[in-house]
Amino acid sequence: MKKFDPKEPYNDLPLLPPIVELETKTILRKVASARAALAEMKGMGEIIPNQAMLVNSLTLCEAKDSSEIENIVTTRDELFIAFATQHKNISPQIKEVLNYRSGLWHGYNLIKEKGFMSVNVIIDLHEKIINNDAGIRKFPGTALKNSRTGEIVYTPPTGEINIKKKLSNLETYINIDDDVIDALIKMAIIHYQFESIHPFYDGNGRVGRIINILYLVMKGLLDIPILYLSSYIIKRKPDYYKLLSEVRFDDRGWEKWILFLLDGVEQTAKQTSLLIKEIKKLLDETIEKVKSELPSIYSKELVETLFEHPYCKVSFLVEKGLYERRTAMKNLNHLEKIGILRSIKRGKQKLFLNTTLFELFKDETFTSTIDN
Repeated sequence: MKKFDPKEPYNDLPLLPPIVELETKTILRKVASARAALAEMKGMGEIIPNQAMLVNSLTLCEAKDSSEIENIVTTRDELFIAFATQHKNISPQIKEVLNYRSGLWHGYNLIKEKGFMSVNVIIDLHEKIINNDAGIRKFPGTALKNSRTGEIVYTPPTGEINIKKKLSNLETYINIDDDVIDALIKMAIIHYQFESIHPFYDGNGRVGRIINILYLVMKGLLDIPILYLSSYIIKRKPDYYKLLSEVRFDDRGWEKWILFLLDGVEQTAKQTSLLIKEIKKLLDETIEKVKSELPSIYSKELVETLFEHPYCKVSFLVEKGLYERRTAMKNLNHLEKIGILRSIKRGKQKLFLNTTLFELFKDETFTSTIDN
């Protein structure tokens, strides 16, 4: 095999599995701690009475940060408002992020239904995210460049037949249930291979990060898609690309790459567990406040609905069958008067922001160096 050259198509990308030692002592120790953090997160998720409280906001945050890795930038506030209002007149950036969230859910439902991940599922995911049916790359010319210098840092394999062959091998590796390699190690290998095949003209990174989540769902390590892994990657974006590159140059790079993603799983799971605790604490405090100050309108379903989205509106309560429109508006106004909600106008719609819940999902500022 000739020496890897980032400026030449990597048509010799080795098929899976890698012919290297993957379960080193260091990696196995990290697997144990990452699995423990995931298990704790799953357990914490069960203390939330309504899973929509986690799923709606966390999948939007994941969509935002996964898209931002590819320089599609928006804010969480803009996203939460767009999701609540369902306006068609939204920016292209917000539309792309919402497409990611739809793709994530579409993939999750497919995996739960089928129990396996095929090339066709991956192509379907891509179509949902990008909102076109361009499919697998047929023409040469795709290369990844450093956004600051313009230098080519990686050129993926070319040729539709070659790409399909490598995707078919990846499909087999994803679905083979041999239990020889731990699922978390396999997730890191699968992610590297998909990123290296880079089968589409656009959106590869977003599809690859959804595959991570879906694979963990397949293996029973996640029940619902709430592992917010893109937050870890975007904060360490230069390391992410550097470690990917090191595997291509040298098989000894595998250990660092696998440890990187295992640490991402562990840290993200721990952060999500803390977030779940904060949401539950805030939920309990809100229940007590409404019971104490507005006993005539208190109901468990009302308070839980305020936590399903940072922004609530009359139709959310009406569609749940809690109230008719006039009563729903009156009750939301009461909740604003005691400081639980704050109303804002967006076009003709009146939204009510759960201010303390929103604080838990505040934006952070990130810097990016390499386009994906």
